[in-house]
Amino acid sequence: MIYHRKFIHPKSKTWVVFVHGAGGSNVVWFRQLKEFKKHFNVLLVDLRGHGKSKPEIQEEDSVYSFNEVALDVIRIMDHLEIRKAHLVGISLGCVVIRAIDKIAPGRAESIILGGAIIQFNKTIKVLIGMAKILNSVLPYMWLYKLNALILMPYRKHRESRNIFIQEAIKLGEDEFAKWMKMTREIKANLKDFLSREPSAPVLYLMGDGDNMFLPMVADLVKRQINARLEVIKNSGHCCNLDQANLFNEISIHFIKRNSGKKELIQVQ
Repeated sequence: MIYHRKFIHPKSKTWVVFVHGAGGSNVVWFRQLKEFKKHFNVLLVDLRGHGKSKPEIQEEDSVYSFNEVALDVIRIMDHLEIRKAHLVGISLGCVVIRAIDKIAPGRAESIILGGAIIQFNKTIKVLIGMAKILNSVLPYMWLYKLNALILMPYRKHRESRNIFIQEAIKLGEDEFAKWMKMTREIKANLKDFLSREPSAPVLYLMGDGDNMFLPMVADLVKRQINARLEVIKNSGHCCNLDQANLFNEISIHFIKRNSGKKELIQVQ
């Protein structure tokens, strides 16, 4: 079972589950935890191979899948008897959340996707291709630092970039390689993003400096019935860190507004 931390509110019955991105850990939510604990029950998880979730003993050439990672989170929710929760993700954690919603529609009361990755443009495809080639000759942290610099290029993003790099160091080369191999299935998962209406209201929170992904999210929101977009100024890809107060305020308001509502009918 993956590592998790739970924080019980003395009165609220509402649960919020936070899902970090590739190379991160539950630590990336440290600017959310204090404020969210005031209002809700909170569950933090470390995805498999990340943080304190030690990888299971597997064959050398074994690979992970987003469905398996999503099931890890669902099992924790089942273990803690959390029937429904508001799911909050950042970066590739958003793909995990959409996989949760696909496998177990109705478990999410609402979905908040920060720095959402919903589609790969030509630039990203080229970068992934280069990373796969260079992964055999360069230390994995060089690749991760390069990736972090591309996603968070500006000086004002330095703190967020450093936090993600520090957490990625703990990931280790073997786990990094397994998550790199998951890019093979990302295309199918992202296609599902575009074609499948989520089973719960979705809020996309994007930094105005998230030049790689913001345009694609803005286009998607126009086509999804249950989605809305909030753009956070003076923020990059990791908007939960760059502008934590705004991220928290907007998210908490959205969660309260969508607590206790009936499930949405999923549009195929």
